[in-house]
Amino acid sequence: MKTTETPPPADTPPPAGTVTAPRPAVPRTPAARDEEPRSGGVLNVFSHGVLVIWALLVTLPLLWAVMTSFKDDKSIFTSPWALPDRLHFENWSRAWTQAHMSDYFLNTLLVVAGSLFGTLLLGSMAAYVLARFEFPGNRFIYYLFIGGMSFPIILALVPLFFVMKNVGLLNTFHGLILVYIAYSLPFTVFFLTSFFRTLPTSIAEAALIDGASHTRTFFQVMLPMAKPGLISVGIFNFLGQWNQYLLPTVLNTDQDHKVLSQGLVQLAVSQGYKGDWSGLFAGLVMAMLPVLAAYIVFQRQVVAGLTAGALK
Repeated sequence: MKTTETPPPADTPPPAGTVTAPRPAVPRTPAARDEEPRSGGVLNVFSHGVLVIWALLVTLPLLWAVMTSFKDDKSIFTSPWALPDRLHFENWSRAWTQAHMSDYFLNTLLVVAGSLFGTLLLGSMAAYVLARFEFPGNRFIYYLFIGGMSFPIILALVPLFFVMKNVGLLNTFHGLILVYIAYSLPFTVFFLTSFFRTLPTSIAEAALIDGASHTRTFFQVMLPMAKPGLISVGIFNFLGQWNQYLLPTVLNTDQDHKVLSQGLVQLAVSQGYKGDWSGLFAGLVMAMLPVLAAYIVFQRQVVAGLTAGALK
């Protein structure tokens, strides 16, 4: 075989057994590079600018609320944007004890923990069946869950109140937990169904061939693989259930069973002309910190769960 330095003309095929050397690349001149469109750079600058503005709009109110919780009432109105002269930790202790924020916090923690566990357990089981098994009515049940996402909860408050009253679940923790689970299931099933469809089927089939039952395959094989999706949907449900106000206001009127959102409203209303704004901001930050801590701790898992379906 021989190698030619220059290829034959375009209309003449090269002889058999001949390897043509590639033509050297012609470097582009600076003038040609300057003529390239710069829309990508402009778009990047614009997108980064929007993200910076959005970050400031979200972060500054949070920082201002934390800063205000350490001020006294006079400094809140005379110098609202200035740093506190000293850290008034008595605002937090007063809100925790005198405003009964400790009781509201424990009630909320109990209700949200029970409802979040039930939502993830029932939602993952329903989503796994809808995603992995074909049976008559599969799509109907799936679209029924999706329809539940578009149903305004305010339309169901009156019948829900009488149903809870008739079955004796009004003003109880377990009744509120069941309502929270029913309220959060449609989105959980919708999210996890799409996630379970992205998981490899070969692993579940291998477990079944080895003699594992469907229950064991789900809890020991598929559920651990769905951990990013569970964490993502768990954070969203935790955020919605922790800040829920409408449902406990209607279904939970007992003073001993009130949750944080009800406690903050009661604290603001019961002040009257006393104006304990420092204690109110301290209670607001108390209610806000668990949600921020949960998102900061599981931030990477949330992003991984949201992008898993697009990457597989």
